[in-house]
Amino acid sequence: MTMKIALVRARRRALFRGATALLCAITLVGALSSFSSIASASTFSSGFYLAIGGSESVGVQPTASVPNGERTDDGYTNDIVADETTLGVSLDLHEIGCPGETTTTMLYGDDSCYSSPDSQLNEAIDFLKAHQDESGLVTIDLGFNNVKACLAHLSTFPICLNQQTMVVSNQLTSIVTSLKAVAGPNVIFVGLNHDDPYLADSLEGGSGPKIANASLSMVRQLNQILHNVYSSLHVPIADVAAAFSLNDTNSAKVQKNVATKVRSLEVCELTWMCALAPYGPNVHPNDAGYLAIAGAIEAVLPPLS
Repeated sequence: MTMKIALVRARRRALFRGATALLCAITLVGALSSFSSIASASTFSSGFYLAIGGSESVGVQPTASVPNGERTDDGYTNDIVADETTLGVSLDLHEIGCPGETTTTMLYGDDSCYSSPDSQLNEAIDFLKAHQDESGLVTIDLGFNNVKACLAHLSTFPICLNQQTMVVSNQLTSIVTSLKAVAGPNVIFVGLNHDDPYLADSLEGGSGPKIANASLSMVRQLNQILHNVYSSLHVPIADVAAAFSLNDTNSAKVQKNVATKVRSLEVCELTWMCALAPYGPNVHPNDAGYLAIAGAIEAVLPPLS
């Protein structure tokens, strides 16, 4: 996986150089607006990395003592810091994410980490204001916790999903706009879309296959909303769905994206969904999964140094 990220990074550098040259030659910059927002940022040898979001943003994984999962130093943020270190860039990591965070609790607090009137958004705004003269990277990992509860009520699933994706669209737009308004000129923003750990439920009996099919629809609809929001605000998107091969999956191929002892494929290879107790089933990525997410982020970053 480390080699995979190195190769992605090399391809990214080549693509960035080519895109920068193209940007200079094209007068219709609007066609490349999402890319130009990161191309304009200065390179730097040191800076901050502010990680915003839910449990994955703080590297949650199950442990023997905490099967539901706890913060670790093996998340995608840690992988990115380690990768940039090898390239001569020192990132000072600040993880302010909160497990279970939705766009609503991001705005208003009252989650397991921030008591209203404090919130993760207030924390992020204060941080960016205090570091306006510094270079840095901000990743935003939100949306999944808004919609996942819809899977518990399949009879009203479409209504719930439509309501929650509308909430994500409106609230995430407000969140990103607020963050960009206070960030310094040399801050790079990257938004993340999502994988679908619940595809592994297709291996289960009973309602498992129905849940897996519904989850695929859920994540695809969510990712389209995320694409719309981030693109409209000129924020590049890390395609985590593609890193987990979700973009190659359709409802007739759900079984393709789950692993058995014979066919170890993405969902079971990259998450704890197929692990035995006490580690699974658990929706969080494992070490390989977090490396895959880091690779997706690296793929849309310009060279930082």
